[in-house]
Amino acid sequence: MISIITVAITPAVALLTFFYLKDEFEQEPIIMVVRSFIYGALLVFPVMFIQFAIQYETEIASPFLLIFFKASFIEEFLKWFIVLITIFYHVHFNQRYDGIVYATAVALGFASVENVLYLLANGVDTAFFRAVFPVTSHALFGVVMGFYFGKAKFNREKRYRYLFLAFFFPYTLHSLYNLILVVLSSWMYVLIPFMIALWMIALKHIKKANRLQALHYVKREIS
Repeated sequence: MISIITVAITPAVALLTFFYLKDEFEQEPIIMVVRSFIYGALLVFPVMFIQFAIQYETEIASPFLLIFFKASFIEEFLKWFIVLITIFYHVHFNQRYDGIVYATAVALGFASVENVLYLLANGVDTAFFRAVFPVTSHALFGVVMGFYFGKAKFNREKRYRYLFLAFFFPYTLHSLYNLILVVLSSWMYVLIPFMIALWMIALKHIKKANRLQALHYVKREIS
């Protein structure tokens, strides 16, 4: 069991370390990042309860309910909500990139526990697939979410717009991910390009967040 848990959590820790080290300016306190990771891990249980309740109450099992609500909406909304209430107004959220660090930590905390439960039920044969696709996709959704949290934090005039986008874009991407898996019979041929596109989007957001922070420092020095 310990070996399964280790295999399940390692991809999340590796991805979180990667995104944490991408911060070009002031890296966040490890204890804050770990706390966000734990918050995300604890989210798995209310998500499972809500999903079970929906499945129990819904007589017709619609694939579109699964694609657009049962998984993507509930998971992304609760991750968004946790970042909003625990991190967004915190004193350590003081740079554009910080949103990416904390939102990704929450997303990977969720993904790691979800992965542990899946591998305990199905064995380690699927560990590589789970690491490359579900765990990584949660991380990349987290990057997108965190980027718009960073935009919202430092743009009071458009704060509510960016807070909405911090939920909307990860939700849309997550729904597309589910759509590929559920609807397409040859889903692998579409999922691989989709994941490559997700990586490109995430890396672009990381670069932009660091560039915006650099611009902020330049403006502060001039003034």
